[in-house]
Amino acid sequence: MSLFIPQFTDSVVVRSAEAEVIGRAPTTIRLLADSSATGGALSTQRVTLLDGADGARPHHHGNSAELFYVLDGVAQLLSGDQVVTAERGDLVVVPPGLNHAFAAASGEDADILIVITPGVERFEYFRHLERIAYGKVPPESLLEVQELYDTYFRTSPAWDSARRV
Repeated sequence: MSLFIPQFTDSVVVRSAEAEVIGRAPTTIRLLADSSATGGALSTQRVTLLDGADGARPHHHGNSAELFYVLDGVAQLLSGDQVVTAERGDLVVVPPGLNHAFAAASGEDADILIVITPGVERFEYFRHLERIAYGKVPPESLLEVQELYDTYFRTSPAWDSARRV
């Protein structure tokens, strides 16, 4: 086991009103702290999903764990081959290398705090997703930046089945 010691000296304070917001209903992402702000310790964002909206399709991170804390509502999370329903106050932590995905449960809203550790510069990744959503770049452009953002897309029959219900 190696010990990672983040390199930053000041506290990170992000006011809700000052957080950059990506997207629009039914899926919005509040960019809270990127890896560069925390000396590599973590990256964090808050994702709000309305009425069963999808968050992220199945993927894994080769070098980082991902923590999902449900602030409000009901979410579905893929962890490996298992689909977990998580409610307000529930926590799911996915280790590096394990496929995962998330969405609001069918007919439900979900507000989720997501923390990736150690951190990866992720803000530009979310901006890239927004450019895809607005048709400024093609969806397959994500395949070109998987390594840069340590986000590798995969398929999951378990996730596909759970989301079809």
